[in-house]
Amino acid sequence: QVQLVESGGGLVQAGGSLRLSCAASGRTFSNYAMGWFRQAPGKEREIVAAISWSGESTYSVDSVKGRFTISRDNAKSTMYLQMNSLEPEDTAVYYCAAARSYYGSYPNGYDYWGQGTQVTVSS
Repeated sequence: QVQLVESGGGLVQAGGSLRLSCAASGRTFSNYAMGWFRQAPGKEREIVAAISWSGESTYSVDSVKGRFTISRDNAKSTMYLQMNSLEPEDTAVYYCAAARSYYGSYPNGYDYWGQGTQVTVSS
């Protein structure tokens, strides 16, 4: 089992920044590819960004490219999402997820999920 705990969400004005963290425990962190997903009210859960086991490869959805940066520190068993130039459309619950044998954008490929952290961007 892998336990994931997100933190860093909150209320921010448009144009502001937040840094989300996802702390993992229970298994060797570097054995898992990781991802950030988000779900807004009435919408399906969608990929935001993903990072490979070593961190050498990353993916991000077009809507956040140039604004969000995913990273990980395997020594600290923690993944991050630096979010800059936030827009009201980024308002959602953000989830981190871990995948033992998958790296990509499909939620079904991930084995473990955190409880989520709310990000609200006011206009």
